[in-house]
Amino acid sequence: MPSATTDDGIQLYYEETGQGFPLLFVHEFGGDCRSWEPQVRAFGRRYRCITYNARGYPPSDVPHDPAAYSQARAVADALAVLDHLAIMQAHIVGISMGGFCALHLGLRYPERARSLVVAACGYGAVPQRREAFRAECEAIARAFENEGAARVAARYALGPARVQFQNKDPRGWAEHARQLAEHSAEGAALTMRGVQRERPSLYDLTDDLRRLHVPTLIVTGDEDEGCLEPDLMLKRTIPSAGLVVLPRTGHVCNLEEPDLFNRIVQEFLCTVESGRWGLRDPRSLATSTTGMDE
Repeated sequence: MPSATTDDGIQLYYEETGQGFPLLFVHEFGGDCRSWEPQVRAFGRRYRCITYNARGYPPSDVPHDPAAYSQARAVADALAVLDHLAIMQAHIVGISMGGFCALHLGLRYPERARSLVVAACGYGAVPQRREAFRAECEAIARAFENEGAARVAARYALGPARVQFQNKDPRGWAEHARQLAEHSAEGAALTMRGVQRERPSLYDLTDDLRRLHVPTLIVTGDEDEGCLEPDLMLKRTIPSAGLVVLPRTGHVCNLEEPDLFNRIVQEFLCTVESGRWGLRDPRSLATSTTGMDE
């Protein structure tokens, strides 16, 4: 079983598909490397696609120490996979928890990212919702500990931003829920507390975000209420960012709308690789609506 070793000795399971420039996919809290199957099948025709399971997600190791889980550690783990494969630079594609990882990787190690796709990223970021989100994270962690992954998955997969997936694609949603039910309850609880609950708010990172020049595509669903406001803030703050909003779409947009997601990402990658994805034209930031106010 292929695995990469982190600097603290954790084994991370990974998979590779295809040849070409590397694409590293980073999964969400409710998913694992299997959650990227529609993307690997499409992009594996042209790219070297790498997926991996985060720590806490078997067959990757599940360390018992709560201190082994954090946002910084998640970024270090993504880099550990790239280092193990001798990849100096890759396109980084992340969703939700993985989107935060991709964004933080771009902020701290911009030389390792050819581009960033940051999808469904924003939960817990809005300052007014910060403490409520932290409390919800703790409630979810306790539920995994007390009830087990199978029982929690039955509720978690029916969250307000996941029912869209169920309505559009019942079979795909059922597979998603079944995979979540197979996760480690301990790993899920530790990840929810250490990575999700404790990560910094995006609104506390605006100075760093303004300096981010790595080509960045932000993707969100218009019914993913926890991400809409933060993603608009990211678009307005990151000078290299573009924003795509998918209609009538919830949180797991790569699974809910795989063909549309893939086409958008492919167009973005082609634009980046042709050298045509630049920074925002400063003229578009004028306070005038039309530029004709003088």
